[in-house]
Amino acid sequence: MYSIKEIYFTQQGEGYHTGRDAVFLRFTGCNLWTGYDKDKETAICDWCDTNFVGNDGPNGGKYTSKEIVEILHNLWPKELKDPFLVCTGGEPLLQINHTLITAIHQAGFEIAIETNGTKLPPDEVDWICVSPKAKADFILKKGNELKIVYPQDNLNPLQYKDLDFDHFFIQPMDGPNHQNNINVAKKFVANNPKWKLSLQTHKILGIP
Repeated sequence: MYSIKEIYFTQQGEGYHTGRDAVFLRFTGCNLWTGYDKDKETAICDWCDTNFVGNDGPNGGKYTSKEIVEILHNLWPKELKDPFLVCTGGEPLLQINHTLITAIHQAGFEIAIETNGTKLPPDEVDWICVSPKAKADFILKKGNELKIVYPQDNLNPLQYKDLDFDHFFIQPMDGPNHQNNINVAKKFVANNPKWKLSLQTHKILGIP
């Protein structure tokens, strides 16, 4: 059984696939969270802006791989081609495995993951987006997309510039200092042309 916070249809709001139709599958739990707010029933995390605790989101629950595939089929609009699934969290690599990947591929979906890079993925994943976190045990050093939430204390994006990724993104950290973080990220990208700016367009547009 897989523990799922939520599954919903939307458009990818950040990184390389910005604007692409996608189903998001958010797994419950993470190996880097720093605490739990009992009053708000949400995780306390220095980097994450989503709640990955519990199973109470849209289509949340504990499912077999077959049941997850049924939900994906129901969510993907029949008129759209190239079904695309984004597995996120929390940390999806705490749960995602060969069995689930095989079932989703057989259902016709391309599979992307968004991971903190502290776990190695199954070989069959189609698109790997890694977002390293300061002071974390970062071991996944190759993939399609490296996305740095910026700025972070004790993390210099340039330490990752020679890793084996196809695309390098700087994404301003959300929160009370968001506008300042955007300005700092813009300056970094201007001075380091290998990196591109990733904005959370789903928040700008008001979509899930």
